Amino acid sequence: MAPVTSLASTVDQRIADALSAALPEAGSADPLLRRSDRADYQANGILALAKKLKGNPRELAAQVVSALTAPGLIEEIEVSGPGFLNITVADRAIIETLAARAADDRLGVPYAERSGTTVVDYAQPNVAKEMHVGHLRSAVIGAAMVEILEFTGERVVRRHHIGDWGTQFGMLIQYLIEHPHELDHDATATAAELDGETAMSNLNRLYKASRALFDGDEAFKARSRDRVVHLQAGDKETLALWQRFVDESKIYFFSVFDQLDMEIRDPDIVGESGYNDMLEETCRILEESGVAVRSEGALCVFFDDVKGPDGNQVPLIVKKTNGGYGYAATDLSAIRDRVGNLDASTLLYVVDARQSLHFKMVFETARRAGWLNDEVKAVQLAFGTVLGKDGKPFKTREGETVRLVDLLDEAVERATAVVREKARDLSEDEIAERGKQVGIGAVKYADLSTSAARDYKFDLDQMVSLNGDTSVYIQYAHARIRSILRKAGDTAPLAHPELSLAPAERALGLHVDQFGEVLAEVASSYEPHKLAAYLYQLSSLFTTFYDQCHVLSDDNPRELVENRLFLCAVTARTLKQGLALLGIQAPERL
Repeated sequence: MAPVTSLASTVDQRIADALSAALPEAGSADPLLRRSDRADYQANGILALAKKLKGNPRELAAQVVSALTAPGLIEEIEVSGPGFLNITVADRAIIETLAARAADDRLGVPYAERSGTTVVDYAQPNVAKEMHVGHLRSAVIGAAMVEILEFTGERVVRRHHIGDWGTQFGMLIQYLIEHPHELDHDATATAAELDGETAMSNLNRLYKASRALFDGDEAFKARSRDRVVHLQAGDKETLALWQRFVDESKIYFFSVFDQLDMEIRDPDIVGESGYNDMLEETCRILEESGVAVRSEGALCVFFDDVKGPDGNQVPLIVKKTNGGYGYAATDLSAIRDRVGNLDASTLLYVVDARQSLHFKMVFETARRAGWLNDEVKAVQLAFGTVLGKDGKPFKTREGETVRLVDLLDEAVERATAVVREKARDLSEDEIAERGKQVGIGAVKYADLSTSAARDYKFDLDQMVSLNGDTSVYIQYAHARIRSILRKAGDTAPLAHPELSLAPAERALGLHVDQFGEVLAEVASSYEPHKLAAYLYQLSSLFTTFYDQCHVLSDDNPRELVENRLFLCAVTARTLKQGLALLGIQAPERL
């Protein structure tokens, strides 16, 4: 089916047409339509237009109303205040629009195929290191943006820029050479049977042992540094052992992402090492083009607006004095690869706000080199820090960084207790399954419901609460609707445009109709918290509707029951689709 035009867009266009007809000298003026608590919509554009035309805004507004033709769409329109237009749409228009949405698999949301490609860089853990709470936001926000962009028609390529290269691997590989069985698994175990906790336990044990030896044994430290040279030179034995660390870490990564109910595909994992062959050429291009210059032996890029406390310019170091490559060389090579080989038109980096200066310098360098331009842009979707209840960076009582798997386990445990308390007809297996869906959803929603750039407090008690702005509240609204539809038995949802709507029905219907517009805004501005806010408000409006409009009452005529079931059904589908785009499950029963 074709996309469904929202009521707001249709009304906006009719007002714009009336403006052009009544005031041709105004050109194509914007009606500035918005939702209103005094009517369904309010158009404020005539005030600015009156200043431009030097006319009386109320008189101009009256001319626009006279020129308006919208039979079947607008029930009432009045001039208010200094020249606002208060607009009430017809009940029939609301139900007919929702019926068109309900008839479409995509709820009438446009699928606008675009010519470009967006590469989303997110979920970037480090090899041989445990994932902690700091890895949560990039994964959750990035995954949501991928889903939203793809749903609205964007061609998306995922990239997980894992930390899989560096001098620490010399220490790890040398220790494994001297203790060759440290990463061994049960020979009979299949790949599916290798669990993440075992893999991470092996890596942690090896890391601690190798670090202790490195710090206490000068001979081992020397051998480790020699091993770094072998690694960077491409020695086959050394690379094979390095690959074991990468593979072992992936077992762990996949287990954590599976716990997060998040799909991470192996071909999309292109770590720092994936750009090693490009580093020297990247540096050569930058130096030959004059973008980078030599400073005290290092290859640097300078910026007029980036200075240290002493007032001197702070450079982006692409190649160090000792010949080693900095993070900038890898990031710039990744841009070259994504633009040149993946045909990217947009590069979206979901990375910590504390890296904003680094990426500002990297993007500007890429622009100077011609890799970014008017046709190819790079954007940092910067996110803030996860805080504890005390407002400080989230730590354990011992001051350690919180392990991500421990945090997720506790969330599921808390959520399971909430589900068990409310469960009426669920088995223990179903309670456990719902507990995971609610717990993981709660963690994701707490992250996504906050503007990415802001820090947020990690409070599990609030996250799994049935009250307030939580995913649990939204999931329960969806489950309640599904319960109503089951109880309806043979009475099916059916739209009845001929019926008058109660205020709560109108408010619910108008909000459902905004789904596509909200998604378009989120996709263009990279602000998934706006989708979370929309779903919470939709759940709240449904709660009001449920309280004020009895759905299955025996006193209601059949047509009224069918129409209210129709409103329930289209609301449930919208909630489920919206939660899915945020990576959150919508259980049928809770």
